[in-house]
Amino acid sequence: MPYPPLILASSSPFRRALLERLGIPFTTAVPDVDETRRPDESPQELVVRLAEAKANAIAEDYPNALIIGSDQVAYLDGTVIGKPGNRAQAIAQLTRASARQVAFYTGLCLLNTATGRTQLCCEPFRVHFRQLSRARIEAYIDRERPFNCAGSFRSEGLGIVLFERLEGEDPNALMGLPLIRLIAMLESEGIDPLESLRDT
Repeated sequence: MPYPPLILASSSPFRRALLERLGIPFTTAVPDVDETRRPDESPQELVVRLAEAKANAIAEDYPNALIIGSDQVAYLDGTVIGKPGNRAQAIAQLTRASARQVAFYTGLCLLNTATGRTQLCCEPFRVHFRQLSRARIEAYIDRERPFNCAGSFRSEGLGIVLFERLEGEDPNALMGLPLIRLIAMLESEGIDPLESLRDT
C-alpha cells in the first residue's frame, strides 16, 4: 500500500537535510505563522504550539498527507534566544553563552490531515559551552556566519569547537529536527523508513 505524501512544513535547509537521511520521499512547503511568544508562555509550550501551528498552516493544501512541523528555541537565564540575524547579535549571544549551559527545546508535530490525528512532543537538549574569548567568538562567527541559527552556531559544522559537552537523547534535535521521536511517530502511522527503502 502506498504511503501518504510526506510534507515538511519548513523553509529550513537544515531540517530538510536531516529528513533526507530517512530516505523517505517528501516535499516542503513554507508555512506562514506568527512566531511571537505569548505572555507567560514557557519555551516548551512555545515550540510545541508553533510546531503544530506550522503543520496546520498548510493542512488545507494537503488534505491526505502527513505534515511535519517543527520549531526550536534556545533558552538562557529565563530568556528565549532566537536567531541573531547579524554579526553583532551573534557575538552578543555567544559572549553570553560562554562558560554557561544553554537549553534548547525543539517542538515536533506530525499531523495526519486525512484522520486529523496530531502527535506532539518537545525534545530538550543542553549545550555546555566552553570559556570563549572574544577573539575565538569572532573567528568562529566570521568563519561560519551562523546568523540564521538559534544560539549563533551550527552544531553540524564548526560549532562543535565551542562546546565543552552535550547532553540529550537525540543530537539531531540540536540541529532542528528530532529524528528519533519522528521515526516513532511515522511508525505509528504505518511508515517504516527501512521498509520504504526496501520498496524503492
